[in-house]
Amino acid sequence: MNLSTPPAEIDLAAIGSARERLLSAIGQTIVGQEIVVDTMLTALFSNGHAIFVGVPGLAKTMLVRMLASAVGVKFSRIQFTPDLMPSDITGTQMLDEDPETGKRRLRFVPGPIFTNLLLADEINRTPPKTQAALLEALSERSVTAAGETHYLDQPFLAFATQNPIEQEGTYPLPEAATDRFMFSIPVGYPSAEEEMEIVRRTVVGTPATTPEVLSAHELVEMQKLIRNLPITDDVIKTCVRLTTATRPASGGEAARWLRWGAGPRATQFLAMGARTHAALRGEEVATVDDVFAVAVPVLRHRLVLNFEASAEGVDADDIVRTIVERIAR
Repeated sequence: MNLSTPPAEIDLAAIGSARERLLSAIGQTIVGQEIVVDTMLTALFSNGHAIFVGVPGLAKTMLVRMLASAVGVKFSRIQFTPDLMPSDITGTQMLDEDPETGKRRLRFVPGPIFTNLLLADEINRTPPKTQAALLEALSERSVTAAGETHYLDQPFLAFATQNPIEQEGTYPLPEAATDRFMFSIPVGYPSAEEEMEIVRRTVVGTPATTPEVLSAHELVEMQKLIRNLPITDDVIKTCVRLTTATRPASGGEAARWLRWGAGPRATQFLAMGARTHAALRGEEVATVDDVFAVAVPVLRHRLVLNFEASAEGVDADDIVRTIVERIAR
């Protein structure tokens, strides 16, 4: 049963209502992780990709599956392994023979990337050559094979997972790949009370199913509406100040702790994320507080720390928060 608002009535109130329904649907199974879910929904409505970083067993895969069910979109999961080839992701050319004429021709068979919501599971377990096969799809929403460009259906979102602990047999994502992800979302352990509730929900009775509360068409329309919302020069200026403050040449924290900072794509994601953060809460115009709200997930994976930061135990989140506090004064 589709409980969503008819497309003709899509407005800011409908977007806020959709957020509440998605939170309720996901909350029937997922316990806690409020920040993770909220950031994921911001990525969803921003039409931005996200990467979830956490140890195994924290329901990262389940969370993405449930989101696909709640939005009613096509879902594909790719388990990234060392022997995965680019064609296993994008698709391959098959040789067909016409039974009437006997002529042969090549036919493109789409791979699992031709979906609405792609789960790239353990994306750091596959070699750079295969990781690179995702780049065009992440940025252009298209796949080029044998000189022909194939466009992906809308919406198209890639949510990836990564294990930060087990490094044997892994290939760190290059900066060109990580920069395509709008958000990096750490997934931590639940509290003792939350873990008790997880056990109650998963080992007793039948696990709850996730109802569809939004359609793919409605999601696309909401994404378009958010993209057309106004944005003030003050918000844009704040986005630029945050991004430039992460570059070592700017001095301050960046010069002390960083070898490399964020590029212009981060500024774009800060602006888009701020508008979505505001729209999901019923606000038409984003403020600098909305920019600050999305600063850490947008910037944390774009910073390359130097040896001094690593030696003193300073991480990217600490640096971004320090920069935000200085700019917010």
